Amino acid sequence: MSHTELLISSFTLTLTDGVMVFMRQLIDLQRLLVPELLEVMRKRYKILQQVMLAGTIGRRALANVLAMTERVLRAETELLKEQGLLIISASGMSLSDEGKKVLDELEQLGPLVFGNSELEIKLQEMYGLQQVIVVQGNSEQSESTKRELGRAASLLLKRVIKSGDVIAVSGGTSTAQVAKYLSLPSAIKDVVFVPARGGLGESLDYQANTIASMMAKRVGGQYRLLHVPDHISEEAYESMMQEPSIKEIVEVIRHARIFIHGIGDATVMARRRKTDPEEVRAMVADGALAESFGFYFNQHGQPIHKMKTVGMRLEDIMSIPCIIAVAGGASKASAIDAIMRFGRNYALITDESAAKEMIAMHE
Repeated sequence: MSHTELLISSFTLTLTDGVMVFMRQLIDLQRLLVPELLEVMRKRYKILQQVMLAGTIGRRALANVLAMTERVLRAETELLKEQGLLIISASGMSLSDEGKKVLDELEQLGPLVFGNSELEIKLQEMYGLQQVIVVQGNSEQSESTKRELGRAASLLLKRVIKSGDVIAVSGGTSTAQVAKYLSLPSAIKDVVFVPARGGLGESLDYQANTIASMMAKRVGGQYRLLHVPDHISEEAYESMMQEPSIKEIVEVIRHARIFIHGIGDATVMARRRKTDPEEVRAMVADGALAESFGFYFNQHGQPIHKMKTVGMRLEDIMSIPCIIAVAGGASKASAIDAIMRFGRNYALITDESAAKEMIAMHE
């Protein structure tokens, strides 16, 4: 970068910081003088958000999701329609192009405008995390909450990604949701999506290869695939790592700057991968609670067992500057807790049910 480019970059950063400080001061004044304004904005933001997640939704169904009376919701949606943000038809409500644009801009400013929730602040302090986003509901019981987990993670990725980045992704249902909602600013170029490790033993829709290619296609990026089984023997591992094509893609994977992964219950994931029952019993006896990126962790966040897979190693993960974990549901609270104890480069996207359970476990 030239001296002139450095000056321009520095000036832009200073200007952006100045604008953000001014906005924060303005919002703080609004909270003091007209607190109801932010509450109204939050309510309308939630309406737009839920309509976007549903695609098309009727007024009664939306009122149930938002725990709002139909009379109040009718007044709000009529106003949003008059502003050109909602389209209301016989089949239900949907977002207009302008509504999608407004929602996207609001979400970029969400923490600044609405502030972090108490749950987010508590989790961030408990684990020393870089960032925490808690979405409403229970993703084990609500499809819209599950979709919102993926969408929240995609918005965070949109904020942290840079041109030229390599983004590694794990397989699983949570990361598959991220892929569905991913979009990037037009200024971001030459990004590459890769699977974090081999995973041909999993369901096709949830394989890391499938998710990496889906993400790349959604944003016009590139992708590299790793066609190796999920669980292999020592001999097979040594043989595969001698293959030039596999060695090349593994090197790309191990230099990822961003890693997105889900979190699973140790025994559930082991059985899904058809792990030998004796091996499963041994892991449980050793205290395995959580599985993520091919490793099994105990309640202290210590890796106690690993699968022999081709791809990202534990030491590679420890050096990645930006790791985004996506997982929700009260039943996964212990597993999420274990993984959050493992590292500090984390951003966590979870739901209310898991967040409350994790806090209760600590308290």
